Amino acid sequence: MTAHPSRRRSLKQRLTDGESLRGTLLRLPSETLVEMAGVAGLDYVVIDCEHGPADTALLQQHIMAAHAHGIDVLVRVGTAEPTLALRCLDLGAAGLVHPHVDSAEDARRVVAASHYPPLGERGFATYSRAGRFGTVSAAEHLAASRETLVIAMVETRRACAAADAIAGTEGVDAVLVGPADLAADCGFPAPELVNSMIAQAHRATLECGRTVMAIVPGLDAAETAEKAGARLILFNMAQVLMDTLSDLAHPARPR
Repeated sequence: MTAHPSRRRSLKQRLTDGESLRGTLLRLPSETLVEMAGVAGLDYVVIDCEHGPADTALLQQHIMAAHAHGIDVLVRVGTAEPTLALRCLDLGAAGLVHPHVDSAEDARRVVAASHYPPLGERGFATYSRAGRFGTVSAAEHLAASRETLVIAMVETRRACAAADAIAGTEGVDAVLVGPADLAADCGFPAPELVNSMIAQAHRATLECGRTVMAIVPGLDAAETAEKAGARLILFNMAQVLMDTLSDLAHPARPR
């Protein structure tokens, strides 16, 4: 998180103030897509370093493009990757999305990777890009780092059952249910079963006073998720692009 006296409000501050925020998930390495998201007026992008490239040099270029257009960057890291988490935050990411958080113990682990002591175990450095290359004091950098947004992904039946313990863990700001992994964990059952588990996890998250993040394919699903209480809406850019391209190629074909 870049410390600067004139910087805009953080995503965490905006959520605390009651805002609902919209962003997009990018698996395709493209600074231009990041710029377009900013120009369009989205609040944030999630750069996917779990299913997409985990090249930190490329990630820095994406973060620089985002900051130039007034949009924040969250990064989805892989499972149990504290080293990558540290590098993403040093580069100036506003927060992290941690996949496969199945328990309160896992939740404490991802918080530890995302924050400086005493809340976490992140290695301290002010000479990174996030510390404006050493031009801010340790106190300023520490204060800015407290705005880091920590999002835990719930992706299994076990995780859904433990959603209250995960969301209630100190330092977890939001919970995102991964519908694809959840369906796979359940053996791809009827959609109604998966949807009921997602709703259960969302209720537990809201009851803990945490934010629900929902990944959606388009506007109708976004509005439904917001009405159900989600305040971090995440559009799946690959699906949005494919739907748009398919409509252009086959305008009369129903989806």
